[in-house]
Amino acid sequence: MFKTAADARAFVRHFKQLVDPAKNREVVLCVPYTALWAVADEIKGSTLITLGAQNVHWEEKGAFTGEISASMLKEIGMKYVVVGHSERRQYFNETDATVNKRTLAAHASGLIPISCIGETLQEREANQTFKVLERQIREGLQGIPAPGQIVIAYEPVWAIGTGKTATPAQAQEAHAFIRKEYAKLYGDKAASAVRILYGGSVKPDNMATLMKEPDIDGGLVGGASLEHDAFAKIVLYDQATVAAK
Repeated sequence: MFKTAADARAFVRHFKQLVDPAKNREVVLCVPYTALWAVADEIKGSTLITLGAQNVHWEEKGAFTGEISASMLKEIGMKYVVVGHSERRQYFNETDATVNKRTLAAHASGLIPISCIGETLQEREANQTFKVLERQIREGLQGIPAPGQIVIAYEPVWAIGTGKTATPAQAQEAHAFIRKEYAKLYGDKAASAVRILYGGSVKPDNMATLMKEPDIDGGLVGGASLEHDAFAKIVLYDQATVAAK
């Protein structure tokens, strides 16, 4: 819940200049509903930046005050939508069942869901990490008709805003497990095709190290995405140094 529409426009204008030299990248900006139109306008013609929303309801329409349907998002030019983010689970009673309904609704509409999973600090310390991830995959990602057309984001909740940081090895271990469990549902081909993003305090100084791991396909960037210079450095983690503009 950051940035007005005017703030978002200013951010994107500067950010586009910084990441212009990016090669072989896809950047998805998942902004608040109120800024979607503004950002859609700013990124017109970009081959690098696409647009995503932060949530979607599973019904097409109805008496669901405060919710947004997939068709409403598609009209604005949405390509992606985040589903089941840790903060939605923590503060707004999101469950694996509702994550599944939102994921399927997004998929059916032609949106690409970025479905989030991950364990809390309490679950991690109780050695429940793999049990939690297995449940979230089995219950939250079941029934996807084209399982290669989805993005999974691993968010170790214990590494977000706690001062604790997952090592690249810990992140890789979790990602490898996720891919293996996804293969059990949908086969090796789908598991190979699915992109798995890491979302535990991604920053300019750890992105390159994380991306060396074989099962980490990208980053779900939180606080570091609010500053265009820092976010651009993450996007260009193995390319030319970002110059101030």
